[in-house]
Amino acid sequence: MPTELQKQIIAEFQGDMPIAERPYLIIAKRLGITEETLLETLREFCEEGIIRRFGATLRHQKSGYTANAMTAWMVDEDRVEFVGEQMASFAQVSHCYRRNPTPEWPYNLYTMIHGMSEESCRETAGKISEETSVTSYTVLFSRRELKKTSMVYFPSSHSDVTTG
Repeated sequence: MPTELQKQIIAEFQGDMPIAERPYLIIAKRLGITEETLLETLREFCEEGIIRRFGATLRHQKSGYTANAMTAWMVDEDRVEFVGEQMASFAQVSHCYRRNPTPEWPYNLYTMIHGMSEESCRETAGKISEETSVTSYTVLFSRRELKKTSMVYFPSSHSDVTTG
């Protein structure tokens, strides 16, 4: 069972992180601990498998982007890691991940591309294709955004989590 402090730390990371040069310091101060203690606890959570993934969500509309496209790529399995690193290096790409292909859907690598227009997203996909020599892909545009919520394990008076 997690300690009370561990529960408080988990609760802090269920919501939005502060946008600051040192967000961990801000969170540590809210918890009444040092930044070093917070970071060490997070490292332990990762080592123990309590935290399996630490990610950020880009709210593209709030950042000025008006279009985004999930682009599905067919990449030779022996090149997936290398190509994924190349694709993820593009500033317009916020997500890049591998999934198992199926006979009905043969794509195995996905990128989320953000742009000012659908055309700019297509242009970025074309540049990615040129740079990686991956020519088999499809571009899927978002038409509406569904509500995004995070799991809530422990409530916090500081987190910006909304549920429901």
